[in-house]
Amino acid sequence: MKLYCLSSDASKPCFVLSFKELLIMLDCGLSAHSVLNFLPLPPVPSTRLASLPNYTPPHINDPLLEGELKECCGRVFVDSVPEFCPPLDKVVDFSQLDVILISNYTCMMALPFITEDTGFKGQVYATEPTLQIGRFYLEELSEWLSGGGGGGAARRWKELVHLLPPPLALASRPRAWRRLFSPAALARSLARVRVVGYDERLDIYGALDATPVSSGFCLGSANWVLRSAHEKVAYVSGSSTLTTHPRPINQAALRGADLLVLAALTQTPAHNPDHMLGDLCVHATLTLRGGGCVLCPVYPSGVLYDLLECLSAHLDGAGLAHVPLYVVSPVADSSLAYSNILAEWVSAGKQARVYVPDEPFPHAQLVRAGRLRHARALHDLAFSADFRQPCVVFCGHPSLRFGAAVHLLELWASNPAHAVIFTGNIHDTIVTCYLLKNTVIKGVLLLVTLSCLENYLFAPLAAELRVRDARVELAPPPAPAASARLHWSALDVEALVRALAREGVGSARVEAGADGCIVHLPRHDTLVHVERGATHVFCEGRADVRQALRRALAACLPHI
Repeated sequence: MKLYCLSSDASKPCFVLSFKELLIMLDCGLSAHSVLNFLPLPPVPSTRLASLPNYTPPHINDPLLEGELKECCGRVFVDSVPEFCPPLDKVVDFSQLDVILISNYTCMMALPFITEDTGFKGQVYATEPTLQIGRFYLEELSEWLSGGGGGGAARRWKELVHLLPPPLALASRPRAWRRLFSPAALARSLARVRVVGYDERLDIYGALDATPVSSGFCLGSANWVLRSAHEKVAYVSGSSTLTTHPRPINQAALRGADLLVLAALTQTPAHNPDHMLGDLCVHATLTLRGGGCVLCPVYPSGVLYDLLECLSAHLDGAGLAHVPLYVVSPVADSSLAYSNILAEWVSAGKQARVYVPDEPFPHAQLVRAGRLRHARALHDLAFSADFRQPCVVFCGHPSLRFGAAVHLLELWASNPAHAVIFTGNIHDTIVTCYLLKNTVIKGVLLLVTLSCLENYLFAPLAAELRVRDARVELAPPPAPAASARLHWSALDVEALVRALAREGVGSARVEAGADGCIVHLPRHDTLVHVERGATHVFCEGRADVRQALRRALAACLPHI
């Protein structure tokens, strides 16, 4: 049995399990961190973004690079249609995959990169809500990226990425970034998915059984249990023990597993989401009472249902029932309508409302009352006679790189009464807040509500990150060195002992070994294993001891 990890994004897992001579892919998440290196793609052409100056690396005269890079407030961005970072495609041959098991709709966005133009001939399994809501997500992305103005296909900058300033120079695998597939390819990929139900046992080529069980994370989310004649493997991804709108997690099905594969872990169980929703509602209410509008960049499903339910009830109690709620998305009508026919997949409390009969979610009633309106595009909303302000607008994408949210930020940027409220991944939010201040808007009040913290304010920060013994510390950044040093050659052990004595780290004891020697520092609980081609340091001492070791080692090695 072997397990391969094909994703560098912890929140967008993609594993391949070699089990019983089968290759089983567990999730195929698509990392969107790469899109933060691109300029926003507004649905309406932006004069301000178009007028940004071009950037060319110093001492580089490459006509093919002209116009691909833009500079804004000291940062360099790619002026092109945003690209995504799909799972690694060199570790495992996708044509050899036997089956793909998808846990939830947030972890299937890379499916077209796996199944199309790769020779893939296997089976794909997912629950019905996972398939349908995943379809909404992919169709929404496809329409946004095809409908944005401008933005060609910039490629030359990837050949010169090492010459660009950070953070672009530090981007992970930029040559592997790819644009989203065409609508036809998306349709072919989704047509491969076979729908399964909770606790349905699937026979995988006679070698093992696979069973999806509820994970409590979102509508249709599932953990997968694999059973052979003698082994039980459980894949746990995107799970929650909190009571929200999905069916509760089935923990009993995971017991007794011989192997437990965990993905997308967070610290959210330590924080009460009710408090965070309360903060969101309070900030939205204060903004609306001040005459401002509230923008929530969200996906067209999932947490959107909870936000509509909680915020509408809070506004009723605050005397703001007249404030309209708008959802802008190419799939808004489909998503809102589909959520109300999923009685099999929701919690017991919402199932009971179905049999009254009543809708499990309140947004259908909000639509009938005229409080909630949805539109496919921003211009449909802007030219509607029903559009009025102040209001609350839910639209995407949370990265603020494409979609209706980009244009709304341009419109509302000059008025500090408006607010932007984020709900989502802490990494995405921190990066997006920084880029907002530097590239998109000036003066908009940023109210950040995170899925894993209480309310925090963020600002750009330059510091040195130190991690030791699971403790994270921020320290003042070191002064830039005059020139980088490259150390080489074998280590002179006698010179190391003398250098350690000069640093005040004495009492060294040297022992010869078959593959080198070991320098013991018993007073400092430290040893240095010196081999012919490598040096290994094992230090449990204080930080000053480690710094002394570093200086002594550097003093004993020639450098250029």
